[in-house]
Amino acid sequence: MAPPVKVMHLITSLQVGGAERMLEKLATAMDPAGITNIVVSLQDPGPIGRQLQAQGIAVHALDIRGPFSLPAGLFRLWRLLRRHRPRILQSWLYHADLVALLARRLAPSARLLWNIRCSDMNLADYGFGTRLVLRLLALASPLPDLVISNSESGRRHHDAIGYRARRWEIIPNGFDLDRFQPDPQAAARLAALLGLPAGTRMIAMVARFDPMKDHATFIAMAERLRTTHPDLHVLLAGRGCDAGNPMLAQAAARADGRLHLLGPRDDIAAILAGIDLLVLSSAYGEGFPNAVGEALACGTPCLGTNVGDVATIIGDCGAIVPPRDPAALAAAAARLLDMPAAERDGLRRRARQRAAENFALPVIVARYESLYRAVAATPRG
Repeated sequence: MAPPVKVMHLITSLQVGGAERMLEKLATAMDPAGITNIVVSLQDPGPIGRQLQAQGIAVHALDIRGPFSLPAGLFRLWRLLRRHRPRILQSWLYHADLVALLARRLAPSARLLWNIRCSDMNLADYGFGTRLVLRLLALASPLPDLVISNSESGRRHHDAIGYRARRWEIIPNGFDLDRFQPDPQAAARLAALLGLPAGTRMIAMVARFDPMKDHATFIAMAERLRTTHPDLHVLLAGRGCDAGNPMLAQAAARADGRLHLLGPRDDIAAILAGIDLLVLSSAYGEGFPNAVGEALACGTPCLGTNVGDVATIIGDCGAIVPPRDPAALAAAAARLLDMPAAERDGLRRRARQRAAENFALPVIVARYESLYRAVAATPRG
């Protein structure tokens, strides 16, 4: 029997986020007899790192906090590469891609794979450092053996900004259909958790607070809905979506108790199964947002903006509107909320079926495993 392929994943951080959660799902679902996964964070282990460690995955942290700590971090990475000797070095997110390029010289026998998790980025919303990193990566893009993207839109955008990958592989996100599934009691439990009466209608966005997610448009949509659906309650979950966020705290104060700032959560499945509608108001940058796939798996209709692959993912299980248009978002949300019960039940069934047919985690894990084995068996060119 052939020994397992050793894969070292290098990721910018292990805070709660879409890429981090997808890495966790892959590493813990793969057959350790075929693939050995080692996870390295450029920063600290974070909550996702601790969850990986609890499930037996080796996790290391380089504690890189800026350019001055980069040499010490690279030295730690060199020691890890010498100790583990991975066959594949798989980087996730832009800063990790750049560090992986430097690390390639420390492990010349390892195959280098990048993993792109977004589409078009409005770089004006980010610092000079991020813009510089992206330019450097475009210039260096012929060097990795392969570039993975979780969306077709991500591949197209990076081609347009100068990426010249030797080979692209499109692998969408996958979801645990046993964890994310319809639950007839979830709405009542979620209402009770929030101190609301049973039967309260609720919508939510599950996303970190970030310019690309455009929470301002979401808040503007929610304020419009209050005039037509005064009993509707609105939930925001994700890193930065708490009372410590001045913009959201002010919006909550205006909402008279109908806007709930939940912050980071470890019960996302219960939230998604309990709401009436998931809304994603992103202005740009999405590749394959995890929350949309997870909501579909829970049988929850989805409303999104036409960015990345969101329209392709949702299909006929919700609605799509242009980005940065609160009026269109509110109108579409109202239509979905006011559907007749029978039509809404059919929408929920289609959502679950769509997730099961297209985004089941075992199918996605198998694609990664097959790709890693094929890449590991190919001599470096």
